[in-house]
Amino acid sequence: MPKLTLGIETSCDETSVAVLTEDRRILSNLISSQTDLHAKFGGVVPEIAARRHVEAITPMVYSALEEAGCSFADIGLVAVTNRPGLIGALLVGVAAAKGIALARGLPLVGVHHLEAHIYANFINNQEASANKQAPTESQNFLPEPEFPLVALIVSGGHTDLVLMTDHGKYQVLGRTRDDAAGEAFDKSARAMNLGYPGGPIIDRLARSGDPTRFPFPRANLGDSLDFSFSGLKTALLLFLKRENPSEEDMPDVAASFQEAVVDPLVANTMLAAERTGVRRVLLAGGVAANSRLREKMLLEANKRGVQVSWPLPSLCTDNAAMIACAGAYRFALHGEDGLGLETFASEPLGS
Repeated sequence: MPKLTLGIETSCDETSVAVLTEDRRILSNLISSQTDLHAKFGGVVPEIAARRHVEAITPMVYSALEEAGCSFADIGLVAVTNRPGLIGALLVGVAAAKGIALARGLPLVGVHHLEAHIYANFINNQEASANKQAPTESQNFLPEPEFPLVALIVSGGHTDLVLMTDHGKYQVLGRTRDDAAGEAFDKSARAMNLGYPGGPIIDRLARSGDPTRFPFPRANLGDSLDFSFSGLKTALLLFLKRENPSEEDMPDVAASFQEAVVDPLVANTMLAAERTGVRRVLLAGGVAANSRLREKMLLEANKRGVQVSWPLPSLCTDNAAMIACAGAYRFALHGEDGLGLETFASEPLGS
């Protein structure tokens, strides 16, 4: 791996730049969030996101280098998200990465966003001071990648179950047929007038609620390892219209809805591990920060003798440290992509 890797992430509404060491320690991992900007719309507006990336990216590159205590001369590789994502947002990050690579004569690699979420599990966060994380944040740290493993990548845009047999080798075992889990959280929170982004809000509210009070449905897809959350979302909308729950009822509603999302995520992941004979499971993506998902996944995994790992909550959401980590491994395997690197709005992992 290069001595230091500069990572850039602009796939959606987070502008992030990070510097990662050869042994996967974070020297800096800056994130400029657009949550407040998009909250009034109840979701991300692509054109607004792209314009904000343009404003933020250059100052953040210099700030990340300053916080890391290094300069461009210390960088050995530039890694950038080039797929999948909002195409306008991706173009901003890729253009910045190409400019740096060209100006400094550095190798450039493009990183698949979902692959990067998996590699967030491999970032060394044993020392909280290394990445300025609060000591209350929890992580099941995986000190070195061990294969094979099953990864559940669950976020606002994706819900995928993946068998990973080695670096860069993936087989998709299941994915959502409609809404992603994070999307279901966000849209349902909006229906409940809870705010945006919905996942963390529902998670916090559910902690004081009864997850068994309201029997929301779980999709039955037979022997498939796929997911479906559109029916659950519709069931919640009908419930809200029919029952008009009071403010006092909302923790129970949130807990019951959250349980209906988490249950199939856990069940399919454990079934995937059983079918593949894998004894290691990774959680990845923004919904991997959900406290109930981690709690139930760990409980079921312990029953089966399966090891479960997840990143720090701050590394579950979109960030450039995971891009740098995945990019460094990709560069070691395949070399650079060069200045002809293209961007893609969608591309399945492993294609």
